[in-house]
Amino acid sequence: MKELNELNFKDEISSGITLIDFWAPWCGPCRMIAPILEELDKEYAGKLKICKVNVDNDRALAQSLRIVSIPTLILYKDGEEQKRIVGAVAKEKITREISPFLA
Repeated sequence: MKELNELNFKDEISSGITLIDFWAPWCGPCRMIAPILEELDKEYAGKLKICKVNVDNDRALAQSLRIVSIPTLILYKDGEEQKRIVGAVAKEKITREISPFLA
């Protein structure tokens, strides 16, 4: 999964469907969902890009997007936010939330 920052964030979300994981290395729940996101990255290859933003390294970006709790997943379609999932949730919930946008 590609690591994003303020410099490449807009380019990466500008086209297609992209799921961004806002996380931090010290965040236990973030580490819990990391393997789930790795699985989804493989399962949806070609349909969905999954990228990560380390909020410790890119605080300004996280603040501009109103990230107040991590992990936060934001689904973008052609640069527009479509869905926001906050907290460590099961793979099934993530799949259920993003599936309508992949049809």
